[in-house]
Amino acid sequence: MSFLCLGPMSAGKTLLLTCLQKPDSVNFTSHSVPSVGTNLYTIKIPPIVIDEKDVNQKIPPPGKRKELVQVREVGGCLAPIWRDYLLNPVEKLIYVVDTSNLCQISAAGVLLYSMLAEPRLQKTKFLLVLSKMDLAYRQMRNEALLMLQMEKFQKQIPQNITIIQFSAITKEGIDEIYDWLAMN
Repeated sequence: MSFLCLGPMSAGKTLLLTCLQKPDSVNFTSHSVPSVGTNLYTIKIPPIVIDEKDVNQKIPPPGKRKELVQVREVGGCLAPIWRDYLLNPVEKLIYVVDTSNLCQISAAGVLLYSMLAEPRLQKTKFLLVLSKMDLAYRQMRNEALLMLQMEKFQKQIPQNITIIQFSAITKEGIDEIYDWLAMN
């Protein structure tokens, strides 16, 4: 099984995966160069910290949580040929959208819709990452979801899409992404 990370150019895929791989290596001075091909990231999932005061905390049974995952990033310039990376079954797909770039959101939606319509991805779990939330104003999440027509679209597709806001700088959403990656 494989994990893929896709999205338009400059959406924040490389920074997201670098942050997941080495959280302390990303700060406000970090930048990345656009990926021209593919990159493979090995991400170690941090252990769950048990909060004894939280009686509602869900702890997965042993063996139900991955400790290490490999994610293949497909550079934004390769987005038009993403189908070439479906030769092996894809267990999970991370789709990254830059919420600070309103012009990119509708184009990102077209690519996302084509992925969701792909028969080989009908059983794939999708994570929609709304990236660069530190650059966007707080209402941007709602505007991005409205522009992507997610509410309407989720009623028409068989896949379950998890949506997480993320900032590589503030680390907002990083724990939720780790949890999504770790669960079977």
